Amino acid sequence: MIERILGWLAGIVIAVISALGYFGITGLMTLTAMGIAIPSELIMPFTGFLVAQGKFSLVGAATAAAIGENIGAAIAYQIGKSGGRPLILRYGRYVMIDAPHVDAAERFFTRWGSAAALVGRLLPIVRSFIAYPAGIARMNRAKFHLYTTLGSWPWCFALAWIGMKLGKAWDTDPRLKAAFHSAELVIVALGVAAVAFYIWHRVRGVRKG
Repeated sequence: MIERILGWLAGIVIAVISALGYFGITGLMTLTAMGIAIPSELIMPFTGFLVAQGKFSLVGAATAAAIGENIGAAIAYQIGKSGGRPLILRYGRYVMIDAPHVDAAERFFTRWGSAAALVGRLLPIVRSFIAYPAGIARMNRAKFHLYTTLGSWPWCFALAWIGMKLGKAWDTDPRLKAAFHSAELVIVALGVAAVAFYIWHRVRGVRKG
């Protein structure tokens, strides 16, 4: 059962990346940097799994992901600069960008200033929305993309490295499979609960916005 659950979670990500290679990683991370679709915490470990199979290099995967983050961040920055918060909230609901996440990113940017573009890329959730307040504040673009790269590359590298290590251990260390099977019911329950909470939280936030 655990293999089916993991396969369900990884299906779209692995299919896109397997079919499009580094372009697939870049494309998925472009959406992630705009707060759309699957978060990087799922994309990059599965990318690391493919690294373990020899389909990508770890550095290449992290670099492709960082490029995608910059593309998505540039789009989000421009949306924030052109239309501000009203535009983001008016149309963001159609791609499950909700007010609470935008609020959190704005508070973080207000507290940290331009450094938020760097620090925010190292934090879950905030990292996917930080480009919007950067655009609203009209942060210097060169500094914005420099900080985006410096923050996103190590984050993506670390997540892919974890996925790569787990991918290698899955085939070479029988203890890992044994651990998964011994805790299968708990893992499945937590996995389903996490996915359900993520979807519920995003939909609820959009409705409130």
